[in-house]
Amino acid sequence: MLSDIEIAHGATVRPAREIAEEIGLEPDEVEPNGRHKAKVTLKVLERLKDRPDGKYVLVTAITPTPLGEGKTLTSVGLGQALRFTGRSAFTCIRQPSLGPVFGIKGGAAGGGYSQVVPMEDINLHLTGDVHAITAAHNLCAAFIDNHIYHGNELGIDPHAVTWPRVLDISDRALRNIVIGLGGRTDGDPRQTHFEITVASELMAILALAENLQDLRARIGRVIVARTHAGDPVTAEDLKVAGAMTVLMKETIKPNLMQDLEGGPVFVHAGPFANIAHGNSSIVADRIALKLADYVVTEAGFGADMGAEKFVNIKCRTSGLAPDAAVLVCTVRALKSHSGRYEVKPGRPLDPAMMAEDLDALAAGMPNLIRQIENVRSFGIPVVVAINEFPTDSPAEHALIAERALEAGAYRVVTHRLHAEGGRGGVDLAEAVAAACEEPSTLQFTYSESLPMRERIAAIATQIYGASGVDFSFEASRSMERIGAMGLCELPVCMAKTHLSLSHDSKLKGAPTGWRLPVRDVRISAGAGFVYVLCGDIMTMPGLPGRPAGEHIDIDAEGNVVGLS
Repeated sequence: MLSDIEIAHGATVRPAREIAEEIGLEPDEVEPNGRHKAKVTLKVLERLKDRPDGKYVLVTAITPTPLGEGKTLTSVGLGQALRFTGRSAFTCIRQPSLGPVFGIKGGAAGGGYSQVVPMEDINLHLTGDVHAITAAHNLCAAFIDNHIYHGNELGIDPHAVTWPRVLDISDRALRNIVIGLGGRTDGDPRQTHFEITVASELMAILALAENLQDLRARIGRVIVARTHAGDPVTAEDLKVAGAMTVLMKETIKPNLMQDLEGGPVFVHAGPFANIAHGNSSIVADRIALKLADYVVTEAGFGADMGAEKFVNIKCRTSGLAPDAAVLVCTVRALKSHSGRYEVKPGRPLDPAMMAEDLDALAAGMPNLIRQIENVRSFGIPVVVAINEFPTDSPAEHALIAERALEAGAYRVVTHRLHAEGGRGGVDLAEAVAAACEEPSTLQFTYSESLPMRERIAAIATQIYGASGVDFSFEASRSMERIGAMGLCELPVCMAKTHLSLSHDSKLKGAPTGWRLPVRDVRISAGAGFVYVLCGDIMTMPGLPGRPAGEHIDIDAEGNVVGLS
C-alpha cells in the first residue's frame, strides 16, 4: 500500500472556496489562506442562529499504545463514510503539534485513505495559529521579567512566577533552565522552564472561547505570578492582555480544510489531552453543527482522558451535548493491555503479537470494558469501532464484539477506513446514525458544588478505577490558595499519563487496588479550570532515540517527503 503522504499527494484537492460554497458559507464568511485552506469568520453563527443543530458525534478510544490506534483516522473516515451513505457530515479535529510530528508520529492528520489534506499544511504551520499562540505566550513572559527589572511595581515574587515560556518542539533540555545570566542589563536571574506550546493555557483558552471578546476576557484573567503577599497577578495587571489578544486575533477563526474525498473538515486549536483538555474548539463545533446533519469531533487519547474532559469541561462550557460516541479499539492495543507484549515507538512489534492470540486478547479486554463503562456513565450510547489491521483474525474481532456488547456497547463494527476510505466505513456510519436516534441525557461525573477534593476523587474512582486519592502537602496548600481566590468551583482538568487508566504508564488493562497520587493542583483561571498534576506528568516532551524528523525532507520539486 502507498504511504500516507503518497496517498495525499495523489489526491485531487479542491479549492477551499469551492468547499465553502458547497456547505453553505457566504463569500464574506470565508477568508482564503492560500488555495486549499481558509479561515471562517464567526459571523456565520449569527446568520444561522435559528437553524437546528445537526447530530453531534464524539470519537474517543480505549487506552492507546504509544503508536496510537487510529482515532483521527476513524474520525476523518467516519465523516467520509457518512457522506458516502448520502448524509451531510462535517469533521472537527485539533491541529497537530510540531513536537509529536517531528518526534514520534511523523504526522497526525489521519491515515491511509482517511486523512485531511493538504497533509503538509495541517502538520506544518497550517495558518500560523500555533505560532501566534507561541508569540502571545512569550510576550507575556517577557512582560513579567521586564516588569521585575524595571522596579517591580506590582511586587511580583520572582520565585512565584507561574508563567513559563513555550516552544512547539519537543526539547527536554528546556524543561529546567536559568534565565537572566550575564550582567545587570540582562535581567534578574531566576529559574524557570519551557513547556510545549500546545500545553499553554492560551491554547486551552482558544478551544473554549466563544468569540473574540470572550478570548480577550479570558486572556485578561490568566494568572501569571503571585506577589510577595501571595496575591495573584494577572495578564490584565501587567497590561499585556490586549497585546496578547492582538497577536491571537486571527486564531479564533476555525481553519477550513478537506478530507481525501472532498468533505469539509475544521482543524482548530490543539490542546494536549494529557495536560490540558485535549479537544478542538467549541466555535468550530458550533459552526459545523449549523452547516451539517452530522458533526464528528475527536477527543484526545483514551476515554478516561479526552472524553472525560470533553464532557466535564468542554460540554459544561458550551452547553452542547453529544448524541452518540464512537470508541476506537485495535487488537494490538488490547493485546498490549494483557501485559504480555511491550510496544515502543521506533521498534518493530513482537511477531507473536501479530499472530492470533485469543488468550492475550481476553486478558487485555478489561480496558475496553472499563472505557465502554466510562462513556456510558456520561449518558451517551457508544459504538465500538474496531480499526482493522491485516494481521487481525476474524476470531479476534468476534471476541471483541462479544465482550463489548456484554459491557453495554450499542453496536460493534469493524471498519476498513484506512484501506478503503469512506466505503470502508459504511457499516460504521449506519451504526452511528442509528445510535444518534437512541435516547441520551448528558451526565457529568461531578457537580461543581462538590469540594475540589471530592471532584478529583470522583474522576479518580469512577473513571480511572482508583481506590482513592493521596494529596501531597503541596497539592493541599495549592487547593487552599485557589479556594482563597474564590475559584474553587471551577471544573477539574486531570494531567496524567495517557498510556494507562492509572497515573503509572506501566499499569496496563484496568488496574485495581491502587491510589492516585496528586502532587500539585494549579489554576488556569483564563481557561476556566484547575489542572491536577498526577504522578510524573511532564509538560515538555523529549524526542525519542530515532525522531520521526530524521525521515522528513524535501525533494527536488519542493515536495515534502517522510510525513506518515
